Amino acid sequence: MNYVTYGGVTVGACLLVWQAITWWPGRKQLLKDPVKHASTLAPFLLSWAYGALTTLGVGGLIGTASSAVLGLSNWLGDAALVWGVGGRAGTLAARPTFVPLSAPGVAIVLILTVAFVAAAKKSRFGGEIKRGAWCGICLGTSASVAGFAAVPLALAANWLGGTVYGAIA
Repeated sequence: MNYVTYGGVTVGACLLVWQAITWWPGRKQLLKDPVKHASTLAPFLLSWAYGALTTLGVGGLIGTASSAVLGLSNWLGDAALVWGVGGRAGTLAARPTFVPLSAPGVAIVLILTVAFVAAAKKSRFGGEIKRGAWCGICLGTSASVAGFAAVPLALAANWLGGTVYGAIA
């Protein structure tokens, strides 16, 4: 089971803040061409959704990698809280509701993994794509506002998988 600590959520929030600050074009530029500037957030947001989706009980190598990233983020964040600012580490409550991925939903996650790896390797947004997935893994398990997307993401993956694989069968 994936769990998240204060440190893990802090790492995810730091990644989100980093992305927001480095993306911010300025008020004047944003008002001048909002669609252009908002569209540059798409790689981060899509990979955030992918990262959150991998925390939903996906097994195998993908689930193990996601759990390892979350565990490392929990440790790094807890260490930073305790030794960096003199705070305390602790486990947060996980999402109270959980929608497991169906077999077709898990197949969609595998397809998305191939797309994620290709995009992270070939796209000029590779850093943002990796940062988005890392952020999604850290925040997708929490029960807070950041975890709100996990249930709709699982439902969407299950629906898409059912639609795609139902059409093939």
